Amino acid sequence: MALARAIAPHPAVLLLDEPFSNLDANLQLKIREELKIILKQCDITSIFVTHDQADAKALADRIVYLEIENAT
Repeated sequence: MALARAIAPHPAVLLLDEPFSNLDANLQLKIREELKIILKQCDITSIFVTHDQADAKALADRIVYLEIENAT
């Protein structure tokens, strides 16, 4: 429902911050595929923040990896 509310007003960009973090593995795969279809159909640019590289590779047209060095 939250996704539907977010795309209802036709945003230029959609920010998804760890959207699958609380889902079990099976549900995560199902929702990931559905989200990919929805984003393509709606032609919405999205920024998807995740620590899961499999999610990033499954959804992304382009990927940016950020590496933070320890300051110790």
